[in-house]
Amino acid sequence: MIIEFRCERDYARQWMARETLSIDGRDVPVRIVWAPTAEPRPAGLDALFELERVVLRKGKHGGADRLKIVPEGAQACGAADMIVDFTGAARDPSCSARLYLRPLFNGVAGENAALAAILAGDLPVIDIVNEVDGSVLDRGHPSGEIAAGLSGALETVMARTLTMVAAVLSGRPRIVPQLARPAGNGLRRGPVGYVARGLAASIAKEIYRLCCYAPHWHIGWRFNDGGGVWQTGDLSGPGWNVLGDPGNHFYADPFPITWQGRTFVFFEDLDHRIGKGIISAIEFSDAGPVGEVMPVLEEPWHLSYPFLIEDDGELWMIPESSTRGDVALYKCVRFPDKWERYATLLSGLELADATITRHNGLHYLFGAWRDGAGGYSDSLAIYHADRLLGPWLPHASNPVLIDRASTRPAGNFVTLNGKLWRPVQDCADGYGAALALAEVVDLSPTAFKQIVRHSLKPGPLWPGRKLHTLNRCGRLEVIDGSRVQPKTRAFASHFPSTVVSARTSPSSAV
Repeated sequence: MIIEFRCERDYARQWMARETLSIDGRDVPVRIVWAPTAEPRPAGLDALFELERVVLRKGKHGGADRLKIVPEGAQACGAADMIVDFTGAARDPSCSARLYLRPLFNGVAGENAALAAILAGDLPVIDIVNEVDGSVLDRGHPSGEIAAGLSGALETVMARTLTMVAAVLSGRPRIVPQLARPAGNGLRRGPVGYVARGLAASIAKEIYRLCCYAPHWHIGWRFNDGGGVWQTGDLSGPGWNVLGDPGNHFYADPFPITWQGRTFVFFEDLDHRIGKGIISAIEFSDAGPVGEVMPVLEEPWHLSYPFLIEDDGELWMIPESSTRGDVALYKCVRFPDKWERYATLLSGLELADATITRHNGLHYLFGAWRDGAGGYSDSLAIYHADRLLGPWLPHASNPVLIDRASTRPAGNFVTLNGKLWRPVQDCADGYGAALALAEVVDLSPTAFKQIVRHSLKPGPLWPGRKLHTLNRCGRLEVIDGSRVQPKTRAFASHFPSTVVSARTSPSSAV
């Protein structure tokens, strides 16, 4: 099989410099055909991209950089089996390729369409269209949490476009979601204004990071004898307390559990000075936290999101270890502070926040999947197994969903009135910015559909800028968020509201 990429010669970019495309682990040959330019780019765009490379990316090259060595001439469709046309030019009606794909950005073809969406204030919804019959074969909305500037946003969009193209060309069935195109803020900036604003924001962030730990997550908890967040669809009810932290550590991803008659909350514990997370825990009584935070699991690599599951009379943990490239299962050999690595459930992939549920006789493992490029929070992969130890098999349509607003897991599945629900991270306004509650209306090894029913954002009931985990154990509900955390007492004197105790009202947390 030969895949042909049609790209504009005058605006060749580094992401186009490829000889193969990875499809289900196989490197399939790619032939680049350089086509004439359909329409010019904004003046000075390459100079602006170079400025961003130097300032925002500290000199590191990226996929949006110009490809300097470009073969001359253009080739005809030839004997290519499949064509992916990244230009805005019309398809040659005499082309004999059996599949002709066209990526659209907010419904329009070509790089200029992607740039226009970004300049209007958002990343575009991507459609992969079959030009022969006009059908939409896949659709997704990428997340931009790692996109630096205009060039970074373009690179992110094109990286996720390639993810979707590879999924379509794999021949596996695609699940095309209904996604609304972003309306834009109506203040479409020119590239110069966009880049200047982005550089100013980057400088402001650097100054902020010099003064404060960023991000600084903190955990909220409360006892609730009522229905709770899942029943109300909001954060109303008893007031939220904040679990105190030492300031140079943040606490995130809380998972509560009662085991052997004791209740503990397990969470990511990250030392800002080192930049690596471990798993820690604290005991809860009927009155709140008891004793001190204790470390319970540490590895040479970063750990977070300590998903807990009971199975066959044992307690297990699957902490996120996506930087290591696997999904590992740990067995509790002494509760709560001794865990041993027991098995590797999945390997050779980036899968964040693995979360398992049992449904219709099978185990299903959900995670935020990444193929080495693009955002970390927009692609959902599902695996299924007869038992916890596997073997785990991929869903027929992985990645089953590409949508920054409803993909990444945010806590345990919940069954209410016979219906299966999952909390998800809504990263439309940035990583971990908000939560959504999604009803899973169809789930099998070959099908998946969810409907987001409720959205939860920080506000008067939980002040701050972020909200990205929700869990409950009996009366105990836990969430997390972020606040301003100065690095020194001198700075802290200007932010007195950020100093919290072990049981602080959320109104004192920013």
